[in-house]
Amino acid sequence: MQKQVSFIEVIKQHIEEGDVVLPVFNSAAMKVQQELVKKEPDMRVLENAITTDQSLSSLVLQMANSSFYRGLVEVLTVKAAIVRLGMREVGRISLLVASKNQFRSGDKRLNWIMRKLWQHSVGCALGAKWLTKRCKLDELESHAFFAGLLHDVGKLLVLMVVEQMRKKDPKLPVTDALLLEAMASLHAQQGYSLMKLWNMPEPYCIVARDHHKDDYDNTNDMLILVRIANMMCNKVGIGLRKDATLMVSALEETHHFNLTEIDLAEMEIVLEDTTILTR
Repeated sequence: MQKQVSFIEVIKQHIEEGDVVLPVFNSAAMKVQQELVKKEPDMRVLENAITTDQSLSSLVLQMANSSFYRGLVEVLTVKAAIVRLGMREVGRISLLVASKNQFRSGDKRLNWIMRKLWQHSVGCALGAKWLTKRCKLDELESHAFFAGLLHDVGKLLVLMVVEQMRKKDPKLPVTDALLLEAMASLHAQQGYSLMKLWNMPEPYCIVARDHHKDDYDNTNDMLILVRIANMMCNKVGIGLRKDATLMVSALEETHHFNLTEIDLAEMEIVLEDTTILTR
C-alpha cells in the first residue's frame, strides 16, 4: 500500500473479482435518452418516462425553475416544463439530474470530489451540445450530450470502490494524490467496461475509453466533440483540474472542425454559465 501502483492494483482487483457494488444507471433516464435520439421524439413517452420516477420528476422541475432556465412563471408539472422549454431540453435536464444522484458519497472528502466530477460532466455534456450547433452537426446533438455526460463515469466507479474499501477498513490510507492517480490511470478502461455492463451503445462506450487516447479515431466526430469539451472544461477549471495555459486552439481536434479563437472564446463563456446548474 505504500506505492501508488499497488493502490491502483488493489482497486483493479476489487473490481475484477466482483467485490464491489457497481453503480446502476437510472432506467427512467435510459428511456429518456432512447427517445431523445429519435428524429421525432414522442412527448407522451418522454413525459411518462420522467413522471413515473417521482424523485426524477421532482428534480427536473427544480432544475427547470433554476436561474439558468427560469421564465416569468414557475412550472409546476413536467408537461408544463416540456411546453415551455421543449422536449429535448427537458429530456437533457432529466439526464443531468439522474446523473447527479450517482455522484454522492457519505464520505465528506469523496463527496466533494464527486461533486467536482459531476460539475465537469455537466460542463462536458453542455459543451459538446454547444459544439454540435456551432459545427452544424445537429444530428449528433443528443448523442454528444449523453456521451459528454458519461465520459468520466470510470472516475465515479473508482471513487465508489474506494468508498467501499474504506468502509471495510476505515484506516486505509487514501491521499488526494492516490485518488487522482487512481482515477487518471483506471477511469478510461473501467468506464468503458462499466458502460458495456450497462448495455450502452458502443459509440458511447468508445468515448469513455478513448477521450484521452493519443491514437484516437480522428474520423469519430462524437468522440472529437467530447475531447474538445473535456479540454475546454479543464482550461476553464470546471471540475478537479484547471490549466489556463492549455492551447486548445492549436490542437488537432479543433482544426478538425475549423474552430477559431472566437469560437473557443464563446465556448468558454457558455461553459462558465453551466456552473449555475451545479451549485
